Amino acid sequence: MKILWIDLNSSYAHSSLALPALHAQIADNTFIEWEVVSTTINENIGMIVNEIYRHQPDILAATAWLFNHEQLLHITARLKALLPQSCFILGGPEFLGDNEEFLRKNSFINCVFRGEGEEAFPQWLACWNQPEQWQTIPGLCYLTPKKEYVDNGIARVLNFSQLVPPEKSSFFNWSKPFVQLETTRGCFNTCAFCVSGGEKPVRTLSIDSIRERLQLIHQHGIKNVRVLDRTFNYNSSRAKELLQLFLEFSPDICFHLEIHPALLSNELKEELKCLPEGLLHLEAGIQSLREPVLQKSQRMGKLDDALEGLKFLCSLPNMETHADLIAGLPLYHLTEIFEDVHTLAEYHAGEIQLESLKLLPGTEMRRKAEELGIQYSPLPPYEVLQTYEISASELQTARQLSRLLDGFYNTPAWQDITRMLILNNNNFLHLFLAHLIQGSLIDQPMSLEKRGLILYEFCKINYPTFQTAVSIAWIEAGMSLKKMPAENVKTKHQVPPEDWEVIYGEYKESLRLCFLPMNENREQGYWFGYESEAQIPKPIFKAKSINPS
Repeated sequence: MKILWIDLNSSYAHSSLALPALHAQIADNTFIEWEVVSTTINENIGMIVNEIYRHQPDILAATAWLFNHEQLLHITARLKALLPQSCFILGGPEFLGDNEEFLRKNSFINCVFRGEGEEAFPQWLACWNQPEQWQTIPGLCYLTPKKEYVDNGIARVLNFSQLVPPEKSSFFNWSKPFVQLETTRGCFNTCAFCVSGGEKPVRTLSIDSIRERLQLIHQHGIKNVRVLDRTFNYNSSRAKELLQLFLEFSPDICFHLEIHPALLSNELKEELKCLPEGLLHLEAGIQSLREPVLQKSQRMGKLDDALEGLKFLCSLPNMETHADLIAGLPLYHLTEIFEDVHTLAEYHAGEIQLESLKLLPGTEMRRKAEELGIQYSPLPPYEVLQTYEISASELQTARQLSRLLDGFYNTPAWQDITRMLILNNNNFLHLFLAHLIQGSLIDQPMSLEKRGLILYEFCKINYPTFQTAVSIAWIEAGMSLKKMPAENVKTKHQVPPEDWEVIYGEYKESLRLCFLPMNENREQGYWFGYESEAQIPKPIFKAKSINPS
């Protein structure tokens, strides 16, 4: 028996755990021959189909999710025409809801799987060519020869800690820039928009087993680990144990975690304060800074606690905290989204990620969409199109605001100046967004330099008092001193003043100096020093002129 796995990802940087997780459980079965074709959604479908077809598999399997769903159906439809005797099975988050309509519409798929497959998939393989026995397989959904729909519910792995780790599979991909490590399965929270909102019970791995897996990951030289734990700090004592474990791999590995800011105990806060810089990268689930929105979304935790926790996390100098907002949640207005972005900038969030709500299959919010007044796309990625509180046009504005944030606030070179503009000018986001839209720039890919030029020209006209600040950001980003944002910079024969206040670096006579005046008399300003011999575009020295007495 030959299984071919279609490993279809959104990019080569990403890799699904599904194949190694399933393969690891039955890797010693010599009666099964495994093949895999790895590709991305951007590759030519005809070439992918040809590569798969030449393997002549008995079974074709794949995981379907938001961003590969459409391409996967194009691929499997063509393959079924070429391989009519092969059996096609799909799984993944796309099938957490009702699957009857999908199976009737896509008759080239023999069956789909709902839930966690490590225990049930091997059971199905034992009878894959005997459909009359499929009714015993948990999570399997299919049509009988008489076109009757059979739904075997949802599969849950109860012996999660006893599973063979996916890292033990020969199909585990060690070539990616990061790996995913699932330390917990399920979620204590009940968020109505999340596919994990109903995943009970919560199952965890022991600290010792996680340590063993991290040692293997460390041996492969992996520098970034994304910990798959829906709410890392739902159990404060376990969170502390994990932090101590992560310290054993410092400074070699950076751990990316999802953390609930409303559930930060004082004890855990003290632990986080003491961690070395670079050990953690935090994703703080906040979604909205509005109590009615969070209550309607069935998210646990008090808003006041969440805001206090988020403010604490963003204040930590030893780690970066990203915060997310979701446009399209029930009761969430566009004006509130702009206000919440302002608040997150005030907190100094490392990134502000503004996404549009997607009503995913199997979620409570999708089931109650009509009751909640939510209109959404019936096709992936199932994005919300309109609600009682936010119109279709306003959702497009939110999407464009997200583009602005990604291009400027979430870009280190322009973050400080963008934050400064947001906090000092209540209308900045609206005016700058209108400027980008009017110039047909908002949806255009822009280089780092292009973004700096746009920001400088905009401030020169609309916020001239911030012109110098943009120039400083431009210089420190290593941009050309011959372009407009550096138009006031003096580069030739610059001699240091008698006294200055050093901001960073150490002055040496060998440095090449430039001077950015702050006023017309050119007495006050900023000094930047560059290595004369090294081809380093960014200054290594910065100082500020001291007012003469």
